[in-house]
Amino acid sequence: MQKKLVILDRDGVVNHDSDAFIKSPDEWIPIPGSLEAIARLNQAGYRVVIASNQSGIGRGLFDMATLNEIHEKMHRNLAALGGRVDAIFFCPHTPTDHCDCRKPKPGLLAQIIRRFEIDAASTPVVGDSLRDLQAGAALGFSCHLVLTGKGQQTLDAGHLPAGTTVYADLHAFALDFLAAEAN
Repeated sequence: MQKKLVILDRDGVVNHDSDAFIKSPDEWIPIPGSLEAIARLNQAGYRVVIASNQSGIGRGLFDMATLNEIHEKMHRNLAALGGRVDAIFFCPHTPTDHCDCRKPKPGLLAQIIRRFEIDAASTPVVGDSLRDLQAGAALGFSCHLVLTGKGQQTLDAGHLPAGTTVYADLHAFALDFLAAEAN
């Protein structure tokens, strides 16, 4: 039996992004329709997992307690709509740490494969940046770009992995993805 899972980047996909980083629960503001999209995926039997670079920790801009508060706000907002995120995988490192978990390296996604015992080829990765898509493509995930966050810039820059599909936002992805599954 195929395990139904969708992997999302957080900043720019679920919530508004900031070049100055999301450093507090007050700065975490959901993109309209994104939480409803997650709830819709859940209601269709999909588990939703987040894979996110969070170098603000490594840069000293916020700590783990604050990141947990941000995620608690996300969980509360989702629960109010009947949705949930099953797990959050994040990389706290900066680019100079040269870790294997910071996207575009696929370490976070490899952890998700092991933890949830999924088949990458049948699991979508949704992101707004090229590095999200590169991490997914490296392991054979289907890649989906949303035009929220840095998505339009990513599309304009080109060089998307082969087969990447493009959506206005997470809500549009969820509707199309679930409609395709129904057929």
